[in-house]
Amino acid sequence: MRQLVLHLARGLVREPGRVRVHEHTEGERTILELEVAPADRGRVIGRDGRTASALRVLLEALARRQGRSCVLEIRD
Repeated sequence: MRQLVLHLARGLVREPGRVRVHEHTEGERTILELEVAPADRGRVIGRDGRTASALRVLLEALARRQGRSCVLEIRD
């Protein structure tokens, strides 16, 4: 899942080299923290949060297929 977020985020931003995804687990839940250049935050979040919401829906669907739970956080 980490690689999926990394690939998708790099396709959205102007500075793909600055995209980082940190992964850690809390119990049964995987938490992915997405970090991008400050100028690219708006591109990842999207208008009214639609892009971020779509990323979260994709991750949750993939996680459910694997019997897991996943959360995407976009870091400042």
